[in-house]
Amino acid sequence: MEFMISAIIFFILLYTVIPYFLSRGLGVNVVKRGRDLSKIAFTFDDGPNPIYTPILLDLLKKNEVKATFFVVGTKAEKYPELIQRMHNEGHLIGIHNYVHHSNWFMSPWKVRNGLKNTAKVIKSITGVTPIYYRPPWGMLNLFDFMRRGKYKIILWSIMAEDWRTSGGSEKIKQRLANIKGGDVILLHDCGDTLGAESEAPRNTINALRDVLKTVKTKGFTCVRVDELVEKL
Repeated sequence: MEFMISAIIFFILLYTVIPYFLSRGLGVNVVKRGRDLSKIAFTFDDGPNPIYTPILLDLLKKNEVKATFFVVGTKAEKYPELIQRMHNEGHLIGIHNYVHHSNWFMSPWKVRNGLKNTAKVIKSITGVTPIYYRPPWGMLNLFDFMRRGKYKIILWSIMAEDWRTSGGSEKIKQRLANIKGGDVILLHDCGDTLGAESEAPRNTINALRDVLKTVKTKGFTCVRVDELVEKL
């Protein structure tokens, strides 16, 4: 019995905690930032959302900013016009998986099918097969490392904790005040996932109205993730 318990604990560590430590802590097999200190990349998770994504796209277009959207497959299916608009306006579309569940609590087969289904949805809309991937909450499992050759896993170097409304847009602006060259910035254009608040993206968008102006005055160019990491 003790051996069985030890084996189960070892498997859990191997499948979840160890990959998490290697990726989030040491940056093994993932990209967290770029080397070009003149560029930064804004990324948006959990969408598309019919209320906030169009407003965000309007803001990005007004500021001539290209960004990256890690979309949920079921939402992409529901709002294909938003996926098409992202593509038409020059943004990069990546995979956040088919449903917003932690990879720690899904079998390798469910994760694989989720990636496959989401890629299929995106390609059917845009004609482009996505290769950039960010697991929900950045929680990688052993399977994600094994599939590294097919997908480029993108995490982040700075996040604004914008999934909650507490602190408003000022909190977000403060957290993004120290953006550095090469940063991959994690934000959200949807607030209907576990732990998030539905109105939170409003604060994100309001904060970005000032943040986008500030980063330009600092001389940074806002690019898609593929443009930031192309030489890595």
